[in-house]
Amino acid sequence: MKTTMKNTKSIYGIFVALICLGVMFAEAQSPKAKNGTFALTNATIETVTRGTIANGTVIISNGKITAVGTNIQVPAGAEVINCNGQKIYPGMIDTGSKIGLLEIGQIPQATDERESGDIIPQMRALTAINPNATAIPVTRIAGVTTTLTLPEGGLLPGTAALVNLHGYTPDQMYAGFEGVVLNFPNTGRRGFGDRRTEDELKKASEKALATLNDAWDKAIQYHKLDSATGGKGVGYYPEMQAMVPVIRGERALLIEVNMQKDIQAALKWVKDKKVKKVVFMGVSEGWREAENIAKANIPVLAGPVIAIPNRDYDRYDAQYANPGIMRKAGVKVAIRSNEDGNGNYRNLPYHAGFAVAYGMTKEDALKAITIVPAEILGVSDKMGSIEVGKSANLFVCDGDIFETKTQVSHVFIEGWKMPMQSRQTLLYEEFLKREPGLNKN
Repeated sequence: MKTTMKNTKSIYGIFVALICLGVMFAEAQSPKAKNGTFALTNATIETVTRGTIANGTVIISNGKITAVGTNIQVPAGAEVINCNGQKIYPGMIDTGSKIGLLEIGQIPQATDERESGDIIPQMRALTAINPNATAIPVTRIAGVTTTLTLPEGGLLPGTAALVNLHGYTPDQMYAGFEGVVLNFPNTGRRGFGDRRTEDELKKASEKALATLNDAWDKAIQYHKLDSATGGKGVGYYPEMQAMVPVIRGERALLIEVNMQKDIQAALKWVKDKKVKKVVFMGVSEGWREAENIAKANIPVLAGPVIAIPNRDYDRYDAQYANPGIMRKAGVKVAIRSNEDGNGNYRNLPYHAGFAVAYGMTKEDALKAITIVPAEILGVSDKMGSIEVGKSANLFVCDGDIFETKTQVSHVFIEGWKMPMQSRQTLLYEEFLKREPGLNKN
């Protein structure tokens, strides 16, 4: 009898321990995204491409937007979300981030945005992205559903990738665009600590340009040999293999260029080299060369907008007004956050909001973070606006997305309803409901 009681107590103890372990494990799990058919009703819908719909409905099914408008029949079995008093926007697209590549800059093991070498276009950001990066849920619950993740480093530091901020693997996140990054040779100083003389700056720029031209010429020769032999007459040369799609116009060359003198040089270089598909990035002094950029018909991923002027004698609002000035000149402008790896990509709508406050129209600013980047990157058939047939990348909020007081309540990525939780929301809840500390009296 005693033995039986001991065994019973032992089994009971194990049972209780397993239950506790299960509870602990369940609490440790992040909430999961939910798939299904959804009906977002009674909302003001900012379609971006087809105007504003009052008191409208959006139906989401099988990852797509299947109906948009008024008097829409709700499918049987759909989960109905009443959006009365709220707005629905397309998911925002940030074309300047290091999301998934950079976690903690001071720890080498937590950074993967840079590789050794000056000419390494074959290094793909997509293969290095960490789908579990802390910044991903922080960014997406603010309504940014898609980002262009950029490698950094030398002249040709790698190939950028457009990703949706949901998925267990990089391939699941891939949103249909990759582009080779070129950091155009800079004639200016790299920062306040750069003490090089004007002669040293000039020599460094000339050397970098010579290196770039040599790499471009090699890529052209490799392309010719590859085309002539059907790929059989070329050896293993990954750097040039990565450049061939750019030479052929099958892949865009994303040129990071900012100062006026460098923009002028980049415009000339692109024309001389007959680059078929090119996008300028950054372009902080684009306002000085807006007409020439427009004449060259080169689209721009501008930003950051919330930034200080490049020169001491520039107006305080030079960066704020930059996108609007370029847009008025006829440049196709998208706005990016480019938060320099600090993870504040959720601030994308506020960069656009500053552009509105300093000259850009509100309509153009909204397009600059939705449909325009989608058009520039060649994915406007999939995202960037609320239209039937497009991927259900969208979010619901209680006001104007350019306003800091606006709260996002629901986010969908490719039809998946995202959990509205991140490290920051957990910390907020923790300290909002904190218990008093230990009494040391």
